[in-house]
This record gives sequence, structure tokens and C-alpha cells, in this order.
Amino acid sequence: MNNIICIAGPTASGKTALAVDLAKALNGEVVSCDSMYVYKYMNIGTAKPSLEEQQGIPHHMIDLAEPDEDFPVSRYCELATPIVDDIISREKTAIIAGGTGLYMDALIKGNTFAPYPSTGCRERLEAQADQMGMEYMQNLLQSIDPEAAARIHDRKRLIRALEVYYETGETITAHNLKTQAIPPRYNPLWIGLDFEDRAELYSRIDRRVDIMLEMGLVEEIKELLARGVPAKCTALQAIGYKEFIAALEGEITVSEAADQVRQSSRRYAKRQLTWFRRNENMNWIKRKTGQSSDEIFALARQLVKDIDN
Repeated sequence: MNNIICIAGPTASGKTALAVDLAKALNGEVVSCDSMYVYKYMNIGTAKPSLEEQQGIPHHMIDLAEPDEDFPVSRYCELATPIVDDIISREKTAIIAGGTGLYMDALIKGNTFAPYPSTGCRERLEAQADQMGMEYMQNLLQSIDPEAAARIHDRKRLIRALEVYYETGETITAHNLKTQAIPPRYNPLWIGLDFEDRAELYSRIDRRVDIMLEMGLVEEIKELLARGVPAKCTALQAIGYKEFIAALEGEITVSEAADQVRQSSRRYAKRQLTWFRRNENMNWIKRKTGQSSDEIFALARQLVKDIDN
């Protein structure tokens, strides 16, 4: 272990609180691994930790991008890697905490990424998709990289796979295989948070939505739109934003939007758990009903001692 702890788990599982507690105990700093924390002005709907919740612990990878910017995993790793290295070089503990498994895995592995060239290739592919449809684009990828075509079905990733091939002459599958063969950049202690009773997690998610509304989530969204942030931009298509934008546009009621956020958040939590359970090095802490944050911290602290010994 090289002074790195990764805290993973589903939304509303208590990752931020545990990260802060461990940072205080281990002379650490927190590196956020949440694809939404990077956006400025989006605080309530992302459950971004407030200064009070940060408790004076340095938090990195927060408030870096405008809401209308794309922030791919490659950019996350480009910015987060030197931060982690700097924390370690100062003989402190880097605590990487968040629920965006793709970003966390890429950071730890030290993945390299095919370039994002400014040649107009992506724009041409986007126009082709608009004109010919996604079935045509899927068949095109099938002819180039059948393995990728079998696993990629959303527009953004499909166009990215085609872009990589046309720009580099190498399929995205071949690129990923080369990346997987490289030893990981870091060797962290992995801590995963879950619940013995899934209903407890869902209850926490429901409460979080209620709290967001009380804190002024709808007003936050109105302010973002007033800033000129496009309603269809990637950031505002996130859970907790797109639903209430629909309410503001009169498509559904605020109550219906809240129900949709709860349901979508539960589904997202399931996907997060599925992702993290693939990690054989994960040390799971399953919170029992009524178990306090102090008790969770004590269990995590014991894991750190066990690894150190």
C-alpha cells in the first residue's frame, strides 16, 4: 500500500463522512472521485460536501469546470494524478472517495487514453449519426470492432470508439487490452460501503432527495438556467437535475420529479454496487441498521491497521 485509501460505494452510503474522519486520523487529504463534483455552481443536486462538512480537510477535484463543459475520465485522471502524487510526496495519506467507479479505476490503474484530437472527426461522426441514425453507426462499429459493438450501445461511447479507430488506426478494444496489461500505478487499500438491509440504503436516498429540495435544489437549477447553461448539456442531464428541469418546463409536477429522482437514484445505486463488487480487493463494510458513523469509522480504522500490520 502506498499511502492511498479508496472509499467506494453507492450514493448516500456515507463516503464523504468516512473520508473526512479517516483524513483527520491519518494526516490525509481527500481527492473527490465524483464525476459531478467537478462542476461549479452545482452543489445541492450533487450532494457536494460543504465547507462545514469538509471540516478543514483539503478536498481536491471539486469545482473545476463550468456546467456546460464535458469532463471525461481522461481529463479527470490528467488532473487528479499529480494531486495524488503530491499528497504522497508530502508523506500524507491520499483518500480517494466517490461513487464514479470508472474514474476511480482509471486513476488507480494509471490508464492512458487515446487522444482527443481537434481534427473535426468527432463532429463529422456526430453529423453522420444525426443523418444516418444510430443503427447505422452501430453496424459501422460492428464492421470495425465487433467486440466493442457488442458492449457499447449509447451514442456518446459509440462515437468515441469510432473516433479512436479513425484517428489512430487502432480499435478501442485493442487500446483497452494494452492498457489492462500495464501494472496499476497505485496499490491502495480499498474500502467499500454497503448496507446489510437494502431498504436502509433506499431510505437514505429518499431522505437525501427531501433534504435537497429543502435546501433549494429547484432554485439552484433556476440559477443555472439563468446563467445560460443549456438544459440539454451533459451536467444537467444528471440525476436530480433533468427531472426537475422537466418540472420547470411544465412536463411533470415537482412531486413527480422528486419521485423520479428517488427511483433513478436507487437504480444508480444498484449499478454502482455492481461495478464495485467486481473488485476482488474491496474490503466491504456493511452498515447494520442503527449503526453510527463512529462505528463505521472504527471498522475502517481497523482495516487500515490490519493492512499496515
